Amino acid sequence: MLSNDTFRKLEHIVRGVSLEEETDHCTAARNYLCASFSTSRTVKKDFERNAIIKKEQAEHLKDYATRNKLWVSGLSDKALYLTRGGEAEVYLGNDGQSVIKVNDAIYYATWLEFFNSITIHNLIFPDTTYTFLGFIETDGVLKAVLQQPYIISDDQVDLKDVKQHLAYNGFENIKRNDYKNSSLGILLEDIHDENVLSNSGLLFFIDTVFYTISE
Repeated sequence: MLSNDTFRKLEHIVRGVSLEEETDHCTAARNYLCASFSTSRTVKKDFERNAIIKKEQAEHLKDYATRNKLWVSGLSDKALYLTRGGEAEVYLGNDGQSVIKVNDAIYYATWLEFFNSITIHNLIFPDTTYTFLGFIETDGVLKAVLQQPYIISDDQVDLKDVKQHLAYNGFENIKRNDYKNSSLGILLEDIHDENVLSNSGLLFFIDTVFYTISE
């Protein structure tokens, strides 16, 4: 079950409040955007309108990346390329124990919603924490570079176990593979058996998409 401290931080994210006590690059980028942009709780309904805001945020982030030396190089080694998911190219990390995900945030109306989602994931699923390494830009498209532990599945995931695990943390299954935490105002989508892995009897959530929503 989520701790009181985690619950408080999640509430702050949903309300658009900065998490000043956190110093990692992901939270810092989120806090930077929070200073100029508000967190939308109707982002699922305003996707097209928010596209303009997303472009504006991308320009802010490019400047932020330059000032904070967050431009990433050295991802052209195709030998380390593993796969392409819905929103990310996945590479094997040089250490062999992590994966590098290059994410274009296509599932999110704004970059702030993207960083909200990553920060929420890290709070709820610390075993598969994303480490934000920086940005790259290819063909004019800004992409975030994230590192995550490389989890090897040793058993098939039972979605009933996933449902039970999420229910324990306050998430209700609202349709198929989508969940909602009404007390926080968080939507978690597309939790199928490719986004959750099983290893040694434990569940590892490796790909999540969170949205802040209004009730």
